[in-house]
Amino acid sequence: MNEHEFIQALLDPQTQNKAFQKLVGQYQKPLYYHIRSIVLNHDDADDVLQNTFVKVFQYLKNFKQESKLFTWMYRIATNEALTHLSQKAKKNGRSSMEHQAFVIANLEADVYFEGDEIQLKLQKAIHLLPEKQQLVFKMRYFNELKYEELSEILGTSVGALKASYHHAVKKIETYMLNN
Repeated sequence: MNEHEFIQALLDPQTQNKAFQKLVGQYQKPLYYHIRSIVLNHDDADDVLQNTFVKVFQYLKNFKQESKLFTWMYRIATNEALTHLSQKAKKNGRSSMEHQAFVIANLEADVYFEGDEIQLKLQKAIHLLPEKQQLVFKMRYFNELKYEELSEILGTSVGALKASYHHAVKKIETYMLNN
């Protein structure tokens, strides 16, 4: 089944449930890891993932199919994760950067964090980047997305994304060597 046919199955009330189960089965893991790379916390990532699938289901009828379904879903997941971080920071009376510092500080205690000391150091280095560079780096490095996919998801030119990634890598290398 090609993507257009799959989307039609998602929209058809008779095939919708089965098609949506297939959609969740196919995209649950990659979206979870993408969201987790942004919010860092397992429970938060689960909440954001659930919100993402609710929005996908809710707004699928508005999907214009100008991009791939995968790209559209990643855009929703990214926006949901960033909104979640912002809301959580505001709720706790912190700026977004202060909230991320708090999450990083508590990462070692997270039973779902499977990284070692180097991974923790990498997370700290990423945290020091401007938000856009963090996002580009995480999506390119951890999710191995192509620049063209990133461009569609983030609405930024490929050239700007390459520059952001390059700057992020240089800053991370400097941090890793000096700390």
